[in-house]
Order: sequence, then structure tokens, then C-alpha cells
Amino acid sequence: MNIFPLRLIPARTNFNFMALRWPAVILAGLLFVLSIGLIAVKGFNYALDFTGGTVVEVRFDKPADVDGVRDHLEAAGYAGAQVQSFGSGSDLLIRLQPQAAAEGESTGDANNRTAADVLRAISLEGNAATVMSTEFVGPQVGKELAMNGVYAALFVMIGFLIYIGFRFETKFAIVAILTTLFDVLIVAGYFSFSGREFDLTVLAGLLAVMGFSINDTIVVFDRVRENFRAMRAEPMEIMNASINQTLSRTIITSVVFFLSVLALYLYGGGSLEGLALSQMIGAVVGTLSSIFIACPLLTMGALAVSKADLLPKAKDLEELERRP
Repeated sequence: MNIFPLRLIPARTNFNFMALRWPAVILAGLLFVLSIGLIAVKGFNYALDFTGGTVVEVRFDKPADVDGVRDHLEAAGYAGAQVQSFGSGSDLLIRLQPQAAAEGESTGDANNRTAADVLRAISLEGNAATVMSTEFVGPQVGKELAMNGVYAALFVMIGFLIYIGFRFETKFAIVAILTTLFDVLIVAGYFSFSGREFDLTVLAGLLAVMGFSINDTIVVFDRVRENFRAMRAEPMEIMNASINQTLSRTIITSVVFFLSVLALYLYGGGSLEGLALSQMIGAVVGTLSSIFIACPLLTMGALAVSKADLLPKAKDLEELERRP
């Protein structure tokens, strides 16, 4: 990798990654179990997308500052409010945590009272706001969203498994799914540990992490298969060579992806912060797992691959011989 006269990555690296395979896999296993434990015991700090709450649509006379509106709401006692612009820059959608109704107060009256409080908190001198609509979103809707998110994750995982099963051998498919699960659980475990809000954008970020991780792993596996068929060497040496040969591509892709998401994190506003953060963590974890976990797993126990597993089948050789 060259930037003008500066060479960041040597053209041909020869790092002995496989020498670290046992410490790396053991550490990954501990983090895997720890993440599952955190999620099971502590859970997530679910945002309004999953818990329900009051939704207020407001319109300003002039384009409004989303972060400024969020700060005003927090100062008024509405912590964790989600503020998004839609349509023109003057229209904002505000989601608030469920507000307890006063004694004898109906849900509709509680929503109207909340909308009035919001209007007082966000109206600024020279840029007044008007409430366009207000409604209450019940927790049942949030439960359905959560289940839909689980179904989406399962659908993606099954799709990956089918694709890798056709593209590679069964052992590769199993290792790729284990590696992807590791990456996703580490990111999810961070959100559970930190207590940051878990909303639909974070869920979308986790799905993106799955795609990034599987893509990175497949590139390395493709080189492993090619080298097993072309090199006369032991599996450990072949694994090392494959990781080194794809190292430059892996790092360049990850750095470019990370910088793109970092820009989204810095300038995308609070509503996209969870999405960007989950993808940044996923980029780092996914890169490390494709280097230190994926190939080492292919040398261990029942998942160990050999030349016999990867040599072209007889029908493939016959087909190649028939080609002009």
C-alpha cells in the first residue's frame, strides 16, 4: 500500500500469525462467552423504537438545529429524546420515553400535555414551533420491531450459510458463521456493557457488521483454497501464506470503511451515532477475527482442513479437460 513515496504495508509480508492461534482463539472464546453473559444478564438499554413512547411532529418557522432541540429537551427533563428531521429542514420528529399519566388523566390528555411541554421547551425567540401531530406508540409495536430484527438477523445468517455452503466446503461455512457470530456478539456486548441506547439504527449497524465480516472472511478463505491446490506445503504454512497474501487488501478495505463510518459518526448527528459506532467497532473486530480467528479455526479439531478436502473433484477435472 503506497501513499506517494510512503509505504504503509510491505509488498510481501511474512508474519507468523499461526504462532498466535491458540492465545487468539482462547481470548476470542472468553470474549464470546463474556458477551453472551452480558447480554443475558444485563440486557440492552432499548430505545423508543422498541419500548414505545410519545411521538410529536413539530414544524419550525425556519430550519432548526437538531442537536440544539435535543439539548433543550434534555434541559427540560426529557432525557434520551430522539430528534430527527424529515421533509424540509423545518420539520422535526421527536420521540420521547413513555410519560406517566396523572391521576384521572386519559392517554390522549397525557399526550397533549407532553406535546405542550415539548413546544415550550423547543420554541426559540425568532423561530417558533408548531405541533403538527402527536400520538402514543405502544410497547406492542416495539415488541414487533424487536422480533422483526431477530428474524432479519436469522435470515441473513441462513443466507450466508447457504451461500458459503455452495461456494466452499462445509468446514469453511461453519467457521465463517462462527467468526461472524463472534463479531456481532462483541459489538452487541459492547452496547450491553456501556448501556448506550439500542435502537433500530444499531440493529442496522449489526446487520452491516455481519456483511462486512463475512466478506472479509470469504476473501481469506478463497486464497486458502487456491493455495491448498497450488502449494506443496503443510496446512499451517498455507494458512500463514494466505493471511499474508490478503493482508494488504484486508487492511486497506477496513481502513477505508472505518474512515467512511467515522465521518458519519462525527457529522451525521445524534440519530446516526449508534449506527456509525456499531460499524466502527465491527470494522476493527471483523478485521482482527479474519486474521487471527478464521484461519486458525481451520487447523483445530473437527474443523481442520487438509489437501484431500480441497483438491478438485474428479468431475471438475473432467470438465476442465473438455474445455478448449
